[in-house]
Amino acid sequence: MALIDKKKRQALALTLVLAMTAAVGILPAAPALAQTRTLPDFTDLVEQVGPSVVNIRTVEKVAARGGAGGTDEEMLEFFKRFGLPMPNVPRQTPRPNRPQPQEEEQPRGVGSGFILSSDGLIMTNAHVVEGADEVIVTLTDKREFKAKLIGADKRSDVALVKIDAVGLPAVKVGDVSRLKVGEWVMAIGSPFGLENTVTAGIVSAKQRDTGDYLPFIQTDVAINPGNSGGPLINMRGEVVGINSQIYSRSGGSMGISFAIPMDEAVRVSEQLRVSGRVSRGRIGVQIDQVTKEVAESIGLGKAQGALVRAVEPGAPADKAGVEAGDIIVKFEGKAVEKSSDLPRMVGATKPGTRSSLTVFRRGSYKDLSVTIAEIEADKPARKANEPEEKPKTSSAGQALGMSVSDLTEAQKKDLKLKGGVRVDAVVDAAARAGMREGDVLVAIANIEVNTVKDFEAAVAKLDKSKPISVQFRRGEWAQYAVIRPTR
Repeated sequence: MALIDKKKRQALALTLVLAMTAAVGILPAAPALAQTRTLPDFTDLVEQVGPSVVNIRTVEKVAARGGAGGTDEEMLEFFKRFGLPMPNVPRQTPRPNRPQPQEEEQPRGVGSGFILSSDGLIMTNAHVVEGADEVIVTLTDKREFKAKLIGADKRSDVALVKIDAVGLPAVKVGDVSRLKVGEWVMAIGSPFGLENTVTAGIVSAKQRDTGDYLPFIQTDVAINPGNSGGPLINMRGEVVGINSQIYSRSGGSMGISFAIPMDEAVRVSEQLRVSGRVSRGRIGVQIDQVTKEVAESIGLGKAQGALVRAVEPGAPADKAGVEAGDIIVKFEGKAVEKSSDLPRMVGATKPGTRSSLTVFRRGSYKDLSVTIAEIEADKPARKANEPEEKPKTSSAGQALGMSVSDLTEAQKKDLKLKGGVRVDAVVDAAARAGMREGDVLVAIANIEVNTVKDFEAAVAKLDKSKPISVQFRRGEWAQYAVIRPTR
């Protein structure tokens, strides 16, 4: 009887607590249930986009070899694409008194692609079709076509192929700017040759820097060899990227994959469609990032822009007056937030265009005008000749941990410098800052240094209780260092 009374008292107390909390709004039971979200259903998307995804096989012509065996072609593509050691395949040599082997077609690799237009234009990765003598496209209805390569761009890893067909189901291209981190996305492709395989995940990051010209979309969608060239699809059934790379220590999916944004891919594809190649702009500079320490020491404020390490002689930047050591902070009025932004901005500019540059040079901003040239192979850096004359020396930089001397005329000519002083020895503070014998000092605390006399005058004005920024050349590379003088 006592037990029953205890249970009644507990039930009554619980009822009173619930009534009180509901009265003051502490227990919003109904809204909480309304906020519950379910996992996405991809079935409609697969039915919608699946027919637009194709399987791509490539064939190359090789000398016929007798005997059985060989290496699975999907695995060869696996090893090649993801940086693993190639398997050791024994080569057979022709035996004496035997006819020489004939040429035969041999499967080379597999990949994916998707239909860009109903008249048979298909987008894929450049590495999928690279080196192929024949490209075979298989549709979801099992029809096969020999494709014609319209063009491929290695820098962006985008390629266009064309098949002789009409009325094909083309994809819808999405707006990459609307894509959000955490958003669900889906991939369809042919991993290891398994056609129409669907995987899903979320967007892990945007604007991921892994290359010179492309800010990739990072996802955790399972991507494996053979998925290359397939579409990355948002929940509206639109293609927002081309699955291109994975990060992996084993060669298999580890939950980090990268896709080429479709806005970048479409720009490339339009040039490929018209001319079969991509034309990119260049100004002829070698650049590096700007560190926070350097930015603060030279008065730039925050770490931004692209530090010019070297200027190619005769290049557009050289003609425009850009100097090694400049920090390019704007291109065509748009801020260069990090060094990798500049190649993309310049590369997307049509050669022959006259563009504006803003550079930060020794404490002040300068506006320059540069005519964009077409990109070409980088030229190797040249080395300075040894001096033939005995230069004037100075030990005024003892507190900085260096001794310097005037440059010879031969050194100035070879380094394309108007002036500067050669660092003959470094110890203590200068050594700790990373300077070396043979460096050429061109500025101290934003004061230009052309001769030993300039160097001595600049050192005399320094507040040696504070860190001091110096700009110097090492070969053809401009660099900054922050020296903390010995007290």
